[in-house]
Amino acid sequence: MSRTANELTHREHSMLRAVVDGRVEMSSGREPDLFVDGACCCDQVTAHHLAHEELLEPSGSAAGGARVQAVLTESGEHLLGL
Repeated sequence: MSRTANELTHREHSMLRAVVDGRVEMSSGREPDLFVDGACCCDQVTAHHLAHEELLEPSGSAAGGARVQAVLTESGEHLLGL
């Protein structure tokens, strides 16, 4: 799915900005969980949606449920105009 920055919800935009700010960790798997400032993200549906749209990804291997830093993909950077 290809969207523009104007089509992001406020929550999606905030979550992606938190990734840019280095405040987000994520687990791997089909339904990765996000952790913002060390706490489990309150909106995992949106977190899963952003991951499925390939706007963010783990920065390394998150095997065994480990958390790793989340980073924007090229698509995520493009969407935010970075």
